[in-house]
Amino acid sequence: MNAEKQKFSDYFNSWLYSENGYYSNYKQIGKEGDFYTSVSTSSFFGGSIGKRIVDSIKERSLPKNTTILEVGAHHGYLLADIIQFIYTLNPELLKTLNFAIVERFPQLQKKQKEYLNECFGDVVNITHYNDINEVKLSSAFIVANEIFDAFSCELIYTKEEDVLQMAYVNNHKIEFENCIDTNLVEHCKKYKITKGEVGIGYQEFIKNISENIKKFEFVTFDYGDKLPRNDFSTRIYSKHEVFPIFEDKLDLKKYFANTDITYDVHFTHIENCFRNLGVSDVSFKTQMQALIEFGIIDLLEILKNNSNESTYLRESQKIKTLIEPTGMGDRFKMLHIKRYS
Repeated sequence: MNAEKQKFSDYFNSWLYSENGYYSNYKQIGKEGDFYTSVSTSSFFGGSIGKRIVDSIKERSLPKNTTILEVGAHHGYLLADIIQFIYTLNPELLKTLNFAIVERFPQLQKKQKEYLNECFGDVVNITHYNDINEVKLSSAFIVANEIFDAFSCELIYTKEEDVLQMAYVNNHKIEFENCIDTNLVEHCKKYKITKGEVGIGYQEFIKNISENIKKFEFVTFDYGDKLPRNDFSTRIYSKHEVFPIFEDKLDLKKYFANTDITYDVHFTHIENCFRNLGVSDVSFKTQMQALIEFGIIDLLEILKNNSNESTYLRESQKIKTLIEPTGMGDRFKMLHIKRYS
């Protein structure tokens, strides 16, 4: 194997997280960026999570001094929305709650601190961790929005006679060779994956949470489903255009490190990582089901009673985008993991 050839997971990781990688510097999200997220669509996405936090504390599932921990907060918009809605619903909680972010890049930590200070001044103090393995807490509500699709992955493909192959990249060209990674082979057999992506690093990430946070709720939203697609979903987002990675004549070198690259998440893989560590309270829902359960309609009713009609109609249209079954409401899925003892 020559020096330029590398596993696809290493190539993916370099694309996003190397010194000049896509996520190593601040990027706009939304209309001015490469893609939209639920966070950039409506503040009521974070508001619904905020309501879930308030309800969990009201139910005494989590204590009043729990830590709200976001993994990969980008600019800090989601955490700010969560904090704002907690203040709206129960302002006294801001005196007891703790807030923290896991963010590996110092320049993004700086952006987050500046934005959250601009929003809340010294009312809210943020603790930053460089990695999830640094987090040691007695209790936490953990939010990981569109995180797992940014974990590196291997691409696998089954040839005739059930020969599993995995992808390597040589000078930005993808090649497949027989897979010699026995763990990867066993994973594909277990989940009946014959073609597509296998996320790398899920187990270690979840192990850190399970071992270092005694009591928690963990909420993650992402593209994907419970069952593997058995097709390639890896794609590039550039200025709101989508390019499947195996599109004819696609020049990966042109997009490398200056666009987003992602794939559909296999949620059963994440779920089983928790279950293997003895965490059994696991709930899987579409984004529509999750946000309605968390109380987004109740929040909209509060808005209706406390604002003018134009504001209400504008925000209700944004919420419709979040939950409509033909759009984000079904395309995004949620895992809600709970361990209270």
